[in-house]
Amino acid sequence: MAENKTQATDASVADFLEGVENAARQRDGLRLLALMKENTGEVPVMWGPSIVGFGSYHYRYESGREGDTVAVGFSPRKGSLSLYGLTYAPEAAELLPRLGKHKVGAGCLYINKLEDVDEAVLAELIRAGHRHSTTVMHQE
Repeated sequence: MAENKTQATDASVADFLEGVENAARQRDGLRLLALMKENTGEVPVMWGPSIVGFGSYHYRYESGREGDTVAVGFSPRKGSLSLYGLTYAPEAAELLPRLGKHKVGAGCLYINKLEDVDEAVLAELIRAGHRHSTTVMHQE
């Protein structure tokens, strides 16, 4: 069975964020780092070459495929900030309309820049997503 392509690494989160070329994207990445640390209580870990993750959970599909993945995380990509694990919790349905300018697709939340969203709502999404991934999803 194929291994999950995106796995936790020993790479430096600080080095990764310092290497983000776009200054605004780097600034938003550093703010997301602080927000996610504060709202998860987790130590950030690089997942693959470009995802900063906070916590993890083990998944197992009916097909037999299983592995570990990031509970919540982000990547300051060129096109937008990609946030992972924030759309699965039941609370997300009520919180997302209050977030501000964003898009949702394929399990990701996409934000152009942090100033487009309400940080208090984003913090709630982070807490809810982390709690859901590390408790509910962990048990499934």
